[in-house]
Amino acid sequence: MLQIDNLVFNGWGRKFFDRASVLLPVGSKVGLIGRNGVGKSTLFRLILGDLTPDGGEIIVPKAARIGSVDQEHPATPVSLIDTILEADIERAQLSAKLETAAPEQLAEIYQRLIEIGADSAPARAAEILTGLGFSNADLDRPMAEFSGGWRMRVALAAALFAEPDLLLLDEPTNYLDLEGALWLEARLKKYPHTALIVSHDRELLNNSVDAILHLNEGKLDLYTGGYDDFEKRRGEKTRLLAATRAKQDAERAHLQKFIDRFRAKASKAAQAQSRIKRLAKLEPIAEVIEQRVAPFTIPSPARPLAPPLIQLEAAAVGYNGTPVLRNLNLRLDVDDRIGLLGVNGAGKSTFAKMVAGALPLQAGGMKRESRIQVGWFHQHQIEALDPDDTPLDIIRRALPDDGESSRRSRLAQFGLSFDKQETTVANLSGGERARLLLNLVAMSAPHLLILDEPTNHLDIESRRALLDALNDYDGAVILITHDRSLIELVTDRLWLAADGQIKAFKGDMDDYARFVLDRAKAATRGPAQDMEHHTASAPAPIKKKKKKKRI
Repeated sequence: MLQIDNLVFNGWGRKFFDRASVLLPVGSKVGLIGRNGVGKSTLFRLILGDLTPDGGEIIVPKAARIGSVDQEHPATPVSLIDTILEADIERAQLSAKLETAAPEQLAEIYQRLIEIGADSAPARAAEILTGLGFSNADLDRPMAEFSGGWRMRVALAAALFAEPDLLLLDEPTNYLDLEGALWLEARLKKYPHTALIVSHDRELLNNSVDAILHLNEGKLDLYTGGYDDFEKRRGEKTRLLAATRAKQDAERAHLQKFIDRFRAKASKAAQAQSRIKRLAKLEPIAEVIEQRVAPFTIPSPARPLAPPLIQLEAAAVGYNGTPVLRNLNLRLDVDDRIGLLGVNGAGKSTFAKMVAGALPLQAGGMKRESRIQVGWFHQHQIEALDPDDTPLDIIRRALPDDGESSRRSRLAQFGLSFDKQETTVANLSGGERARLLLNLVAMSAPHLLILDEPTNHLDIESRRALLDALNDYDGAVILITHDRSLIELVTDRLWLAADGQIKAFKGDMDDYARFVLDRAKAATRGPAQDMEHHTASAPAPIKKKKKKKRI
């Protein structure tokens, strides 16, 4: 389906691909991984033809349809369901032809519409939209009423509905909640064509793909299996290369020693020459360089506080007098690790604001330890950064009494090298901004960390560094994330936000994944039935005349 042969591409003052080659079989689901900035999105642009290679070629069958999700869907007056239906271009074109086609062409058009399942398209579109978090009431709303984040989901839904021969997805879970990510994971697993997915979501890479394509130092290496299989094989390959290189270095040293000792001796000249030839034939093996990921610095509180940190009794919280959450009866202790679950709009971020002290109660009571310090990270902090600020400017405001060398040392601990410390926020990567803010939030050694989608811009290695830091941290944690593995490995209790309340969820993440998928299946029954009025634009199947029975 996709063949990359000796690809070379240089851009923006650096080399991205250096004679890279790979072949992706038809129908394969492949996870494209690599450190932030190595060129994963650049590869997508090369495949789509937005960029031109400096050498080599990218081969896709001429008739193949390529689909991608590059940006949010435009805010048009077209309804949500009709927007998705229009993504199937062939169905839309055939339906339009029915209006003007000659009578003798109708049978052929109807037959093709039957072959592509045109009559079931509205129900299939509704199923995808429901899985991505849209309600039945949303289906007839115009696109202009949806926010940018929801229109990104529409773009993803349209790509999945169109089912291109080659589907390119770049971090598709970044704009989904956990529930949407779990649904997408199941959907990609049964995608009928070839898919290439850039992702740092370990669970998706383990459960939805059958191969990992690793981009590193300008080369592409394909490994069968999921991410855990890749890590194991990559580790074995690294160890084998290191051992082979050590063996070759020993042989090279031995040959050179013989040559240096006997080259001048006439009796050994022939033997020395043969060793010189052998030495010249030894292909150098590149040294294996382990890429170091800076750790996160999350200091534990100096002294634990008396439990509970926070206790809520019949509490309600919301905006402008309207409660989003009500009748909250919850207790948070000094060593609690809470994974907060629930669909977008269920009140998770509202709860985080309340616990952080940024939103007052509307009713009920809250007992709060008077000395509690809270570190609160939320994804909108990254968007709110002044693009003209530098990390040094930001930490100067955070640490006004510290000296300049102390501030620079602190930024270096955060993983920001000296040259990055005076780079404007606009020129920092999303991962660098997230790393800066996460470390700043934790810098004061809070008793409670509230993390709302902390991994959106972090690669797999940085996510693991965050995981290690959280597991070494001695305070309480409330975690809101679509990263299932982070929830599984950090939290010890799950709370579910649903129906205006937050209650304990009995079960683990496997139970929750089943709960989400079962709920999505149940929800699609309603939309599928309500799509009957949309099938008017789709043709009815051609009824064959019954043969008369012979008497």
